[in-house]
Amino acid sequence: MTLIDFITAQAARLKQAGVSFGHGTTNAFDEAAWLVLWDLGMDLDALEAHARRELTSEEQAKAEALVSRRIETRQPAAYLTHEAWLQNVPFYVDERTIVPRSFIAELLADGEGTGTLDAWLSDTTHRVLDLCTGNGSLAVIAAMAYPDVVVDAADISADALAVARINVDKHKLAKRITLIQSDLLADVQGPYDLVLCNPPYVNAQSMSALPAEYQHEPALALAGGDDGMDLVRTILRDAPARMTPDAVLVLEIGNERANFEHAFRRLEVAWLETSAGDDQVLLVTRESLARWSRK
Repeated sequence: MTLIDFITAQAARLKQAGVSFGHGTTNAFDEAAWLVLWDLGMDLDALEAHARRELTSEEQAKAEALVSRRIETRQPAAYLTHEAWLQNVPFYVDERTIVPRSFIAELLADGEGTGTLDAWLSDTTHRVLDLCTGNGSLAVIAAMAYPDVVVDAADISADALAVARINVDKHKLAKRITLIQSDLLADVQGPYDLVLCNPPYVNAQSMSALPAEYQHEPALALAGGDDGMDLVRTILRDAPARMTPDAVLVLEIGNERANFEHAFRRLEVAWLETSAGDDQVLLVTRESLARWSRK
């Protein structure tokens, strides 16, 4: 059987089994291609060049077993391969952190001088905080996109920071990224010119209905309380004291825009366009936060 036919067959298995996607892929074919190519030791972009390659029976059996693990355990593919990609940057990942998938990465990867965020930054932007860093992916991408900045990457979870250390070292950024264990902003100093944050924001009702794949991820990194805004309230309250006068906070809130706007009715924010639309990521200035806190 050729590689393309084998992947197509495995995609049919995934679809029939009703697995859920969203941890790096959005459909059965891409998920099957990821698992099969990884198992064969091939680059993820190798499919087109090797589509007609005939697979040995041993190769088929081994890759089929990996797809079976995906179906039977409902673990995200990234946990089976210990690799995830965000904006074409590879990251190590395991069950100690959620699988990286932040839309903030798109805004960072636009590149210095041409990106969406640049209109909000200045020549003096130097200190960056990646709050709730998880496996460190946003800190790494920020350091890559802006070569002149230094980044503090903070998380409450020592396990998550251990994974982040792997990724900081993997990309040789230890001199520019400092890992900090902190309960939100409690143990970071600042002041920062740019704060990035993809916090736990899933509301309680949504948490109870998450597919099995998401239940393999640490609930600590997902659950945001009844309306999803519990941690966001603390972040917005404490952030101004850690920000320079012209600083901005870029915050991801996923599908919780309605809950965000209900909780923070008088806060002026800018909604940023990503591949998911303009209601997943927002930007708020320190000035706006300070003005809101006085109301």
